[in-house]
Amino acid sequence: MTQPTFAPLSKSLILAACAFLFSATAVAEQADRYKKTDIEAEHYASDDRKKITVLTGDVVVTRGTLTIKSAKAVNTETAEGTMFVVLTGGPGGQVFFRQKRDGGPDLWVEGVASRVEYDEKTELVKFITKAHVKYLENKKVTQEQEGEFLSYDSKNENFIGANTASGQSVPGSGRIKLTIQPKLEQPKPEEQKK
Repeated sequence: MTQPTFAPLSKSLILAACAFLFSATAVAEQADRYKKTDIEAEHYASDDRKKITVLTGDVVVTRGTLTIKSAKAVNTETAEGTMFVVLTGGPGGQVFFRQKRDGGPDLWVEGVASRVEYDEKTELVKFITKAHVKYLENKKVTQEQEGEFLSYDSKNENFIGANTASGQSVPGSGRIKLTIQPKLEQPKPEEQKK
């Protein structure tokens, strides 16, 4: 019995998954793109005729400081030869990602969503249902976004949040939450007296 090998299409799946995070986090650790990619899953299947690759069961992708965890990853190669990746967290679970950011020794971006979609052609990443993305400096959260739908268009550098998983904002269907921490520290009481 021969061991299954990763077909070129499955490698594209992981590279596209990594690319979506690089796109989603424009300040991501640039050195990660030169690191090897490690992939773990309980099952792997590739249909070269349909150009679909599926990884299931505790999927973990690591590349440098980047970590992606999901229950399932599905990559479809489009007719134009670009990748469309869908990561899902499984029943009640979420897709998780974490990556170091450039600009300092302990800057990170991390987030979760029930479903994450990345379209390589449009360079659009969508975090769908219970999405929460936060930026950290040391362990302090400096900025975060929450909503049913968050997307980042890296070509046009546009970020969108909507209150429904469809990406449409519907009055009365909930709210998007943005939190931005002040850059200045509050003066200590002894400093205020001066």
